[in-house]
Parts: sequence; C-alpha cells; structure tokens
Amino acid sequence: MSDTRRGRTRSEAVRRAVLEATRDELAAHGYDKLSIDRIAAAAGAGKQTVYRWYPSKSALVAECVLDGYGFPATTPVPNTGAVRRDLRDWLEGFADHLAEPQSAALIRASTAAAAESDDVARRFYDHVTAASEDALTARLRDAAPTARPASATAAAEALVGAMLYRLLVRQPATPEFLDSLVDTVLSGIQGMESQS
Repeated sequence: MSDTRRGRTRSEAVRRAVLEATRDELAAHGYDKLSIDRIAAAAGAGKQTVYRWYPSKSALVAECVLDGYGFPATTPVPNTGAVRRDLRDWLEGFADHLAEPQSAALIRASTAAAAESDDVARRFYDHVTAASEDALTARLRDAAPTARPASATAAAEALVGAMLYRLLVRQPATPEFLDSLVDTVLSGIQGMESQS
C-alpha cells in the first residue's frame, strides 16, 4: 500500500472519528454548547484539522446528519390491511426511538442547527424527515388509492411533524396522544375511515 493510499485511509478514519465525536458532543451538550475543542480531543484530531474540514458548527452538524450518525434507518410501515393499527404501531416505534435520551438530544440539536443553516435544514429533511414521510405516504396511498395523492403526503407530514413537535416541547407521545393523532389524520383523508 502506498503512502498516498495510507493517508486517505487515515484521513477517512479521522473524519469518521470526528463525526462520531460530534454525535456524542451533540447528545451530551446540545448544539448551543457544541465544542470543537472537545470534538477534536475525543476524535484524536487536531483542532485545526476540524476547522479546515468544517469552517462552521453548522457545516459539521450537516456532515454528521448527512452521514446518518445517530439516525437509524427508517422502517417501513406495516401493511396488515388495518391502516389505523399499522400507523399506530409504526408511530409507537417512532415514539420509542424519540424517547431514547441520545436520539432526543441529537434531534433537538439537529433542529437547532437547521434553524441556523439552510444546508443543514435541507440535509436533515432529506436524510431524516423525508424517509419517515415517504414510508407513511406509501402506506396511506395503499390504504386509500382513490384519495388525492397530495392528501397522503400532507397526512404523512402531519404525523411526522406532530411527533417532532412533541419531542421539541418535551412532551411525551402517550398512547392517548398517538390514538388521537392517528384518528385526526385519518378522518381528514377522504375515504380513509371506511377502510380502517
């Protein structure tokens, strides 16, 4: 292996260490108290290296989000033939993930970074929010193929948005809340109630 090749491998290892340290720093301290010094120390990298690769906190968080650190892959919504139960079960799993302390801290921190940067907002949407909305939209369209496609999309956005809002205002997604949310969204989609 050449020196050049070893250098690339080493740089990639350092980049990954920096992103893992960023994830841990966000979970522990939030976006406002994000410390490049602590990230560099935890990653075993020089502070100047981190600043050379990421000229701002938001750029670093954007890369962390883009690479999926801290955000598990979205699971498909089950299709048992009972849309209300399928949505409720999926939302319960989503709520369980949001209730994990590290997940909650990372999403809150990413949301704060997204408020500061269009790039972070776009990446957060593309790599976190959109995947959940797409999974929900697909299930809703299966359940009501005659409904307007925009209705399923809007319903999916409402479900994900409500869940994230509860997280941001530090309110638990209780079973009663999940039932009410699913009922409210389904009642707003033409033809959905008769299929549930």
